[in-house]
Amino acid sequence: MIRVTIYRRSNKNVFAFELSGHAESGPAGHDLVCAAVSAVSFGSVNAVIKLCEIEPIIDQGGEGGYLYVELPDDLVSNTLTRATTLLEGMVVSLETIARDYGQYITISEK
Repeated sequence: MIRVTIYRRSNKNVFAFELSGHAESGPAGHDLVCAAVSAVSFGSVNAVIKLCEIEPIIDQGGEGGYLYVELPDDLVSNTLTRATTLLEGMVVSLETIARDYGQYITISEK
């Protein structure tokens, strides 16, 4: 199962997220849930990097099945707003996947 943890500040803004585990919804290389979660999360991170012109803190682990991304603390207000909006879009997309494939993915918030 893929476990998604969304980290929010006291103002409810997303500042980080963590993905761990494997969906195992199909054979390796043909796992549609894994592919969907990977596309949504990596696409969102790439959008943050390109559109906000920042480098988030990224840990991909050593063996696959793990991704941690955190926004830098020193972002100016408009860049922070854009970055958090992109991450909120990612959360909505992951929630959509979980709605249809909940046996393979869980989402929690801290």
